[in-house]
Amino acid sequence: MGARLACGLTLGLRLGLALGLSAGLGLLPSSAARAQETSCRLALLLALDVSSSVDDQEYRLQKEGLAGALRDPDVRRAILEGGGSVALSAYEWSGRNQSQLVLDWTMLHDEATIDAVVVRLLSAPRSYNRYPTAMGYALGFGAGILEAAPACERRVIDVSGDGITNDGFRPQQAYTHYPFEGVTVNGLAVMGSDPRVVEYFEGEVRHGPGAFVEVASGYRDFLRAMSRKLFRELNDMMVGELVPIPGPEGAPDSALR
Repeated sequence: MGARLACGLTLGLRLGLALGLSAGLGLLPSSAARAQETSCRLALLLALDVSSSVDDQEYRLQKEGLAGALRDPDVRRAILEGGGSVALSAYEWSGRNQSQLVLDWTMLHDEATIDAVVVRLLSAPRSYNRYPTAMGYALGFGAGILEAAPACERRVIDVSGDGITNDGFRPQQAYTHYPFEGVTVNGLAVMGSDPRVVEYFEGEVRHGPGAFVEVASGYRDFLRAMSRKLFRELNDMMVGELVPIPGPEGAPDSALR
């Protein structure tokens, strides 16, 4: 009896040592690996302009441009191979009380999940079409959505629009009165009938650490601009990491390298 007990203890000790050695050699999942698998590096909230300045064709180009950006192979690699999960949500905004969630927080774990998100965004009907541009209220609405986001290292609101605030308070006032500490707000300014839109996004909308503004020359350029914007946000790239290269007509441009 005593011999069998001693033998059992010896085998148990050897097994414990073997398991410990295997874990040390990476043969078993370490706590660091498990933490990386479950950690969220970015909570990204998309805010899409559906004010009266956006007609039906422009709205379609905006939605299709966003869907195309999420299908972009480089963007997908940035989502899935970045060392930590990405949580995505989206809402449409317009007037003071006209903001609508169109995609609740979704962890983008794989290609199938991203495909499902694209289908959901494309199939969602337009929330509003006849209200003014109340960007301050829209950002306040976004702050509330961020409060319900998964715990992530970075929190970013991605605001697109083709005009400036013409109803309610300004974005800078929203940043003062709503919980925006540590939140980055990036802009996608769509050039069109209002020549002030880029300057407004640069001076009034851009907010927080590493914030930037991407510019689309119109809604037909939305896909290109959104792809660049998402790629940059997903890679946590700062302004200094943009490399100037010649544009299509020889003019300086910026490209992500």
